[in-house]
Amino acid sequence: GPALLFVKTSQGKEEGRRFYACSACRDRKDCNFFQWEDEKVSETRLAAREEYNRNHQPFFTHRQNVDRYKNFVLLPLSKRRFCQECQQLLLPAEWEKHANHQFLCDITTAQLKSPSQLLYPLENKKTNAQYLFADRSCQFLLNLLIDLGFRRVLSVGTPRLHEMIQSKASQEEEFNVRSLLLDIDFRYSQFYTEDEFCHYNMFNHHFFGGEAARETCRKFLYEENGERVIIVTDPPFGGLVEALASSFKKLMAMWRETEKEGHDNRELPMFWIFPYFFESRILDFFPSFSMMDYQVDYDNHALYKHGKTGRRQSPVRIFTNLTPSMIVLPEEEGYRFCTVCQRYVSSDNQHCEICNSCTSKDGRRWKHCVLCKKCVKPSWFHCNNCNCCTLQKHSCEKNDIGCFVCGKAGHKRSACPSLS
Repeated sequence: GPALLFVKTSQGKEEGRRFYACSACRDRKDCNFFQWEDEKVSETRLAAREEYNRNHQPFFTHRQNVDRYKNFVLLPLSKRRFCQECQQLLLPAEWEKHANHQFLCDITTAQLKSPSQLLYPLENKKTNAQYLFADRSCQFLLNLLIDLGFRRVLSVGTPRLHEMIQSKASQEEEFNVRSLLLDIDFRYSQFYTEDEFCHYNMFNHHFFGGEAARETCRKFLYEENGERVIIVTDPPFGGLVEALASSFKKLMAMWRETEKEGHDNRELPMFWIFPYFFESRILDFFPSFSMMDYQVDYDNHALYKHGKTGRRQSPVRIFTNLTPSMIVLPEEEGYRFCTVCQRYVSSDNQHCEICNSCTSKDGRRWKHCVLCKKCVKPSWFHCNNCNCCTLQKHSCEKNDIGCFVCGKAGHKRSACPSLS
């Protein structure tokens, strides 16, 4: 999809040179697209780009994948194969082409309903960062959505939540929650119809399926028969918050357009799952959001696991525009309700009478610094040279380094007044 416009800055210079680069891949090895904003591109180079794009398209279209899936499920178990190297369901006529590849045999219906466990997770932190919810977190999210009365879930980059909803819907007649998966991983088109999956880039709000896919999303967001809808998104943590926020605002605008009356002054409900240290950036774009204490954990991430203590706890939280008191967290996991803050907090998150809030962000008990006039991490101490709390072993000289853009002290590059 469309590239994003960035700027190269040099220390002490207010103006930088602007350039276009891939919206989804931050590593030039994954996508080598680069173009200066003021650069004139030759016809030859444009033609070479088009040729490159054509050669890197998926082998099958979404429609073809849906037809292939219908044929695949009709096969007896002994003839159901999945190529692990090509990450593709194989029909018997295709076996010979993949003869030298590793493949799985006897693919069951249960495996087809859990494609996130069948497919290899894409774990490039700068591109896909496909870390998948652990069953504990996935089940908690689904139960919470049901308790809050949502019947439709726009699953943006949350394949495991989507498949849990799809699986329950096919097994339980009384289960009335529906999900639409928007994801950049086109491999999921092998398992879901066009009404269940849209190939989507959340960094530039691009639907690869064009207007038809956009219309599928718009119809899903339409609140028919009072069925409430919510976005649940779990973006790659290395992604630009600005780009993500822009796309989410466009999804919210799409929802607002579906019904002219009643939506004007409301926000589409949303769960944005992201590390707690991005709180200030998210609140810059969505001031109505607040961060919940619930620790989200992942199956295939070495660090983001539930049950660890101290600094080893998962830093991933839920940011939402719903009223915090509505988000009930499991008491059996140590969460409790703070009557002053009117929200559930973790067991070690003690209410600070001076700050008048439960101040801990990382699950540990924080302490109040009178000089800083705020609560800080337990490992931090007040440094008189720096005039703030920081780690005991730190270099005071580092604080003399000014803004990367203008060179002045007192602010970071992201908050530089010189930037338009």
